[in-house]
Amino acid sequence: MTVLSSRDRDDAEKKVKSSYFDLPAMDVSVAFPQATPASKFPPCTSDYYHFNELLTPEEQAVRKRVREFMEKEVAPIMTEYWEKAEFPFHIIPKLGALGVVGGSIKGYGCPGLSITANAIATAEISRVDASCGTFNLVHTSLGMLTIALCGSEAQKHKYLPSLAQMKTVTCWALTEPDNGSDASALQTTATKVEGGWVLTGQKRWIGNSTFADLLIILARNTTTNQVNGFIVKKDAPGLTVTKIPNKIGLRIVQNGDILLQNVFVPDEERLPGLNSFQDTSKVLAVSRVMVAWQPIGVSMGVYDMCHRYLKERKQFGAPLAAFQINQQKLVKMLGNVQAMFLMGWRLCKLYESGQMTPGQASLGKAWISSKARETASLGRELLGGNGIVGDFLVAKAFCDLEPIYTYEGTYDINTLVTAREVTGIASFKPAASRSRSRL
Repeated sequence: MTVLSSRDRDDAEKKVKSSYFDLPAMDVSVAFPQATPASKFPPCTSDYYHFNELLTPEEQAVRKRVREFMEKEVAPIMTEYWEKAEFPFHIIPKLGALGVVGGSIKGYGCPGLSITANAIATAEISRVDASCGTFNLVHTSLGMLTIALCGSEAQKHKYLPSLAQMKTVTCWALTEPDNGSDASALQTTATKVEGGWVLTGQKRWIGNSTFADLLIILARNTTTNQVNGFIVKKDAPGLTVTKIPNKIGLRIVQNGDILLQNVFVPDEERLPGLNSFQDTSKVLAVSRVMVAWQPIGVSMGVYDMCHRYLKERKQFGAPLAAFQINQQKLVKMLGNVQAMFLMGWRLCKLYESGQMTPGQASLGKAWISSKARETASLGRELLGGNGIVGDFLVAKAFCDLEPIYTYEGTYDINTLVTAREVTGIASFKPAASRSRSRL
């Protein structure tokens, strides 16, 4: 076999290329003029049962403000950044100025939104771009909320005002290479030393971590064997964060691998209210509700896009919306969105009244994300060839829903949480293997 040199390979490649091989791509509005791309986002047509009337005037104002921002500032650039797997850092100050960052946290410069308003903001961000939704969820409903619920007064006053304006960004590091669904078995350690703690271990899939100013690290106290929480500053000696490449979904989100090699954390940066894994439950209760609203928003956007596309795109002398099978699929998508919204809204009300259980939150996240996958799949079918390019939103949403379906508890794990609650029987671990068969 002949092995070509680098120069010979370059020459061989040049021979097979045409004179126009390296020309830039044709603008999609020229290449496909019959339908409007998602850079000009479609109007919202998915509120068929007028759920907006269930919202207070304040919640409606949040929806209007976030929707206008996302359609104007993010829709025109999202496909480009998704394709490059890069984050549009220039939108961070604008997002911080919306008055929704920090969600339901009260005081310390945070907006103190209702849980429902926080959920609506999450949906409206994700309706246009799921990656921006994840960025804000990690920052607000995990990082900031952990400081708000588990931090000292000094830590709250020190960090939350800047985080609420997005002058600084945070992330939340629980998942590890060996501990995903079994997160409570985390192996990263925190060892007490004079004046602070030394953290050693590894984290994976941590959103925002490559550029976060503050990293909330969960680690096991080597003395008590309980899970504790720590605030680690970026560029701390011994801290290394690298981007995870080659993702097929949420490509704008910068997920990272975190390596902690004897990272020293001062005593004042330990979160005093996080002393066991159970203490994370009050954070996860809110974040699981918010994550359930992310696929609601994605599905709203997919429906809105398909609704416009079917009316614009013509085949066989008629718009695609005129064909019965397309109408059937569109209506199924619309029904999904109505049911998903209603379940999400009820979750918010249960939480606000103090009645929501872990099983209810888990069922909401599992069922809603599964229906979102179905909705995006139907949308992909309706758009035909344009269902596989990001310019018309649906292909991007189709891929973005895959990590959403998995994170904050996989579909299977969330169903087991609910099943444990309704049956009283936990089935997370497999039955113990027997040394001998009973036969």
